[in-house]
This record gives sequence, structure tokens and C-alpha cells, in this order.
Amino acid sequence: MNVFVTGASGWVGRGLVPELTAAGHKVTGLARSDAAAQSLRAMGAEVRPGSLDDLDALRDAAASSDGVVHLAFKHDMFFAGDFAAATDADRAAIDAFGEALAGTDKPFVMASGMLGVLGLPSGVVATERDGLTPDASDHTGPISGAGGRMANARHALALAGQGVRSSIVRLPPATHGKGDNGFTTTAIGFARQKGAAAYVGDGSNRWPAVHRDDAARLFRLAVESAPAGSVLHAVGDNGVPMRAVAEAFAARLHIPVVSVTAEEAGDYVGWLGALWGVDGPASAHVTRELLGWRPTRPGLIVDLEQGHYFA
Repeated sequence: MNVFVTGASGWVGRGLVPELTAAGHKVTGLARSDAAAQSLRAMGAEVRPGSLDDLDALRDAAASSDGVVHLAFKHDMFFAGDFAAATDADRAAIDAFGEALAGTDKPFVMASGMLGVLGLPSGVVATERDGLTPDASDHTGPISGAGGRMANARHALALAGQGVRSSIVRLPPATHGKGDNGFTTTAIGFARQKGAAAYVGDGSNRWPAVHRDDAARLFRLAVESAPAGSVLHAVGDNGVPMRAVAEAFAARLHIPVVSVTAEEAGDYVGWLGALWGVDGPASAHVTRELLGWRPTRPGLIVDLEQGHYFA
């Protein structure tokens, strides 16, 4: 297959491109900078210059491909507070891909998130069947504006009714591995600055997690064979207690571990404070049964213990 990938030079993309090429697929990656283009060529991918705002280029790239994986998102804009603009740009890109792929039965696989925005009570294990209908959590989740991304994911799934083999892959906030620059690295940076590793309350609240390489393999399987309308969970660890995460930080940074209130969490983990106390375990049972996906890489705590996050 000739697979067009947005976000191909990003964290998950850097795992997906080698995964696809090793399986015999040809990859064309969207690159909005010379550095991104150079990274893609080094991984053996072809380059399509442009950004998510270049809708004609997105349509053309999708039409000339055998399938699309949409990983890119304007995270910088999202976390700067311009939630509406980030999700609007994403919706426009989804629509462009939908127009190009309609009636072809070609795959369109989109990255989405899972923690705390599925409308479930705290502590309930989220499954692939949750979060498929709009509810109050679209506007009241732990990250303001995150509901827009959930709505976009549902919009992408609806392309199945237009002859697109669409699916979404929900990624945990702790999508970890060597070279990670996401939530886990950010939390470590805050702990280093504060001089303490914090958990909320008794620290029993849980985050799901997955190694980046296992997630990349799931995206490849989705492109190859996920049925239209599939919701997939890239979950290796169903729920890692956040006290264990804080203790792993403390052991490597040689700092104390402390219990804080939900209101104090932002003083220790910055903008992650709204999420640090969320109890949002998730399972991948349906995904494993559907595609035969089995995580093989280390779990989050083992990965932290290897030390590369603290080098």
C-alpha cells in the first residue's frame, strides 16, 4: 500500500513510518518544515510539503494514496488555549480526507485520545464502546476543549457511511518510550523544577499507558485490516497507579515524593494538574480480539526504570 501519513515526523509517526515500511508499505509523509522533511527521508519515506491548512494538498495526497493515517494535530495551539481553532482546523482536514476517499473503501485511520473525556464515572474501565455519542463530558472534561477532539473522532468514524474504511485509534496520555516529548516527559520536567514528585490523594488513581512502538503496530494493523467504523484502544497498561509513577520519578531524580490535593496539583505538574488526579483506566480487549494486536514492549514503570527519561 501507498500510505499517506500526517504527523509522520512526530512522536507516534517516528514509530509508524518504520513499522509501515518494514511491512512492505510505501509511506508519504506530510512535512511542514525542512527539518521534518529531512527526518522523513532518513526514515525512507517520501515527502509531501505542506501543513494541515493546505486542504487542497491534503485532498490530492489522499486521492493518490491507498489509505491515510491522520496523526497530526495543532497541539501547540490547543494547549495555548485556542481550543476552537485547533479543533476547527482538524475538522477541516478530516473533511478534506473524507471528500477524497469517499466511495473508495480505502482506509482512513485517525489518532484520538481517551483519558477522562469519555463521559464515564471516575474509576470505570473505559472500553472501545464508550464515548461514541455526544454527552455533557464533551464540554466538562478535565481538559477544556478536549470534547472537540472527541467530536472530531466521531465525525471521522461517520465517514464509514460514505464508503470510507474509517477507524480511530485512542492513545493514552502516557504513550511512552525513548525519545518521548509528551505528557510523561513534561511531568518529569515539572517534578525536576519543583524538587518533588507529586501524586493526588493516596495516588491510587490510574492512567492507561502504551509503548509508542506497540501503538505504531496497532496503527499499521488498522490501515491493513480494521473494519469500517472501528474504535481501537492502544492500551498496554490498563491502569498504572499515579503514586507508582511519582515514586519512579522520585527514585531517579533523587527527590521526595509527596501527596497533594487536587487543587494543589497544578503547583507540582503545571498545566497537567487538571489530569493528574483523574482515575481513567481503559482496556483494549475488543481491539485485541478484532485485530490480534498484542503489546510486547515494556510497560510504563519498567520503561521509567530504564533511565532514559532522566538522562
